[in-house]
Order: sequence, then C-alpha cells, then structure tokens
Amino acid sequence: MSTINISLPDSLMHFVDQQVTDRGYGTSSEYVCELIRHDQDRQRLRGLLLEGASSAPGAPVDDDYFDALRKRAQGQ
Repeated sequence: MSTINISLPDSLMHFVDQQVTDRGYGTSSEYVCELIRHDQDRQRLRGLLLEGASSAPGAPVDDDYFDALRKRAQGQ
C-alpha cells in the first residue's frame, strides 16, 4: 500500500475528524479512501452515461418490453 501526505486547513481537518467520528470510520485514511472510491464510481457512471448518450437510439421501452423483462427475470 502506498502513502501520501496532504495538508488541510484546520476547518477541513476538523470536518474530516468529525466525519470519522460520526460515520464510524477507523481512521481519516479510511474516510479519504471512501471518498476516492465514490469519485471513481461517479466518473465511471459519467462515462457510461456519455457513452449511452452518444450511441444510436435503441428500441422503444414500453409495457411489452417490461413484461418480457419480468418474464425473463422470473425464468419463464
């Protein structure tokens, strides 16, 4: 595992400490790692949304589509 050091203003450090206490993290590193994971997820989602927005239109989604999807999910 790699280590980085960051400098925070007192107000941000207080916020981080409060989040660690209030949300049950063991250390400030755990909290920061969680923030980074959430940012990675957000970036992946943004990429998928942009990819979908630039793709060709698909088939319309209507009641028949959802009926077929339900049947498929139920193994029918």
